[in-house]
Amino acid sequence: MSDEKPVPTDLLTVGEVARRTGVAVSALHFYERQGLISSTRTPGGQRRYARHVIRRVSVIQVAKRMGIPLAEVGEVFADLPQDRMPGKTDWRRISERWRGRLEVRRRELERMERELVECIGCGCVSLRSCRVLNPDDELGTDGSGPRLLPEIQPDEQG
Repeated sequence: MSDEKPVPTDLLTVGEVARRTGVAVSALHFYERQGLISSTRTPGGQRRYARHVIRRVSVIQVAKRMGIPLAEVGEVFADLPQDRMPGKTDWRRISERWRGRLEVRRRELERMERELVECIGCGCVSLRSCRVLNPDDELGTDGSGPRLLPEIQPDEQG
C-alpha cells in the first residue's frame, strides 16, 4: 500500500466504492443507471468513480432509511454539481427539503398513534363509530351488517 495521501481527483474502482460505502456493486450499477451517480470508463471498459461519489451514495443510503424515494433523491441531485463535491450550501438545501418531509411523517405517525390508543381504549363494538376501521362511516354506504367479516361458504357452516 502506498504512503501517498488520497487526492480528491483520485478515481476509485466500483469495488472500492462498494467497500467504502457498504453498498453492493449491483446497487452502485443501479444508482448509475438511475442517474444518481456517474462514472468514467478506463480503456478496458472498467468503471471509475470520483471520490465525491462516496458522499452521494451515503446520502442515498440516508434517504432510503428515511423512506425518501429514489426519484426524489434524483430530483435533489439534479441541482448538485456533477464534477465536484457538493458544498455545505448544497447539503443544507437538501436537508431542509427532507426535514419538511420528515415533519409531515412525524405528524402522521402521531395521528395514527392517537387513533390506535382511542381504538384500544374505547371498547366500542360499533364499526359505525370506529375512526380506525371505518373512517367517516365509509362502510355504511354499502348497507348494514358486518362488512369486514368474510362470508361463510355453505360447506364451512358445519
